[in-house]
Amino acid sequence: MDIYNPNKQVDAENWLALDEGIRIELVHDFHSNLDLELTEDAIRLHSSIHVIVENQLAMGVDLIPETFAKLTRQGLSRHETIHAIGAIISEDIFEVMKGNTKEFSPKKYRRKLEKLTAKRWLKGQY
Repeated sequence: MDIYNPNKQVDAENWLALDEGIRIELVHDFHSNLDLELTEDAIRLHSSIHVIVENQLAMGVDLIPETFAKLTRQGLSRHETIHAIGAIISEDIFEVMKGNTKEFSPKKYRRKLEKLTAKRWLKGQY
């Protein structure tokens, strides 16, 4: 795999065979070619979140494939769907980093995924 495009499904086996650093670089390269007003650090963080979502999707982590399918059926592009799921992950990581919670809660994550819809995402209510 030489190129990453978030709007095209990755081959799970090939994706997971790549080193994590290479996955992040591929996603970074895609976003660096866009006209985004993000700092280099922000693009790196954004790329890392993309990789987390792609990894979960490729591994078939509980509820991720179903949530992905639901959001795309509801009209989100594949890239937007990655952002929607990534936003939930980011929020949960931030809560741990701020010390508001001691550890990541898979149960809480699952509840948020179950509530997530394209309509809620587009309204900023995830």
